[in-house]
Amino acid sequence: MVCLAEKSAQLTAVDIAKKLGISKIYLEQVLSLLKGTGLINSVKGFQGGYHLDAAAREVTVLDILKATEPSLFEHTEPCAADVNAGYIEKAVQSTVWEKLDASIAALLGGITLQDLADNCKKQGGYMFYI
Repeated sequence: MVCLAEKSAQLTAVDIAKKLGISKIYLEQVLSLLKGTGLINSVKGFQGGYHLDAAAREVTVLDILKATEPSLFEHTEPCAADVNAGYIEKAVQSTVWEKLDASIAALLGGITLQDLADNCKKQGGYMFYI
């Protein structure tokens, strides 16, 4: 995503894989997930490639992680070992886990792809692999 954010032109999976030093097959799986959620789009053919489907300042890290790692955001159901202790599970769920989920979503939702691209430019290279 950072590669796409830095370039105004389309990039091929081969170009991105070479730049990042990762497997093209793995990258295509990730690109498929991103395309399926509408974060990127592709053009087939000789001049084809991948490009962002929205401005980098409109895409958040939360959007990207939800597309590529949905299991990170699955809510677990409380499961008390003892029926009599169910109130403890409910208390922990509302006092800890729900607040933690909200904090993570707020933090990741506040970091844009443009923020990452700008930071990479300052660092002089790629630092984030999303």
